Amino acid sequence: RRYLGSKYKLLNFIEKTVNENCNDIKSVIDVFAGTGVVGDLFLKKGKEVYFNDYLKSNCYSYKAFYEPVKVDIKKIENIINKYNAMHIDGENYFSQNFSDTYFSSNDCRKIGYIRDDIDKKYDEGKINEREKSVLITSLIYSMDRVANTVGHYDAYRKIENIQDKFFMYMIDINKNGETKSHISNEDANEFIKEVKADLVYIDPPYNSRQYCDAYHLLENVAVWNKPQVYGVAKKMDRTDLKSRYCTNKAVEAFDDLIKNCNCKYILVSYNNTGDKSNSRSNAKISDLQIKEILEKKGKVKVFEQSYNNFTTGKSTSIDHKERLFLCETAEVSEKSQIQLEDNKNFAKSPLNY
Repeated sequence: RRYLGSKYKLLNFIEKTVNENCNDIKSVIDVFAGTGVVGDLFLKKGKEVYFNDYLKSNCYSYKAFYEPVKVDIKKIENIINKYNAMHIDGENYFSQNFSDTYFSSNDCRKIGYIRDDIDKKYDEGKINEREKSVLITSLIYSMDRVANTVGHYDAYRKIENIQDKFFMYMIDINKNGETKSHISNEDANEFIKEVKADLVYIDPPYNSRQYCDAYHLLENVAVWNKPQVYGVAKKMDRTDLKSRYCTNKAVEAFDDLIKNCNCKYILVSYNNTGDKSNSRSNAKISDLQIKEILEKKGKVKVFEQSYNNFTTGKSTSIDHKERLFLCETAEVSEKSQIQLEDNKNFAKSPLNY
């Protein structure tokens, strides 16, 4: 899936750094999980992984791919096949607000119908919660394949006669859900207070470009509260989704996050976005600030690798580097051990969906 800041191409770098510098890693917390590829890396290696992200569109995908609940694959395939065979004439929330913008009018009518029907099937007990997540994620990923954009939803291409392109594909999942995964949809700085692990992986937003702005449409479809949208880009109110890491409060937020990490190792991914002609692309936290904050927690090593990152299409990077800051922390405090009790209470608690 196309996603700003995705670490898919850096997985070997991350794995090598952890393998060569960290001992006895059995559990991993991915605080800003995004597409989930880093958590997926460790999950496939048999680790216990905690996925967290503030966007529910991302959290639905974690539930679809990793939640330890069985799924009836054949049932889901039949539902999707019926969706694809349908022609929808009636208008709905999605067609009324998004026709001939990111998708054609016909595609919008179908997308809106499908999203309504997924909730209906869940409310009627015809699908379980993970099956609902599989359908929503399949819908979102299928939309993202054909959307009339350059990979994000800050704008759409202004073209006439948008073609009908939408076709719903089913994502490839582990139907038995046999994974050691936990999924949370919280503010990162609150989430980190609730869990502990051997390794905490941190990949925060780098600059002022808010993820809720770039992916507002997919978040709208995931949450499906049918809010009013406005402006050329058809965005809903995203006030509650804004990240401090994209503002001048980023350093303060990062310091608070690190202070509350309960782990042996902290691995921070950050890149030298440097000075750009568009100030929105400049990094909010400097390398020196990251290093100084981590050094309050323990010993720090820095690793770097050249990397051509995915951008919004308006900027380029020369000698772009992805940095990994590895901190070996002091022992977890006795007080925190008592409070957290091996995350048992957290693992059993209901998710905020």
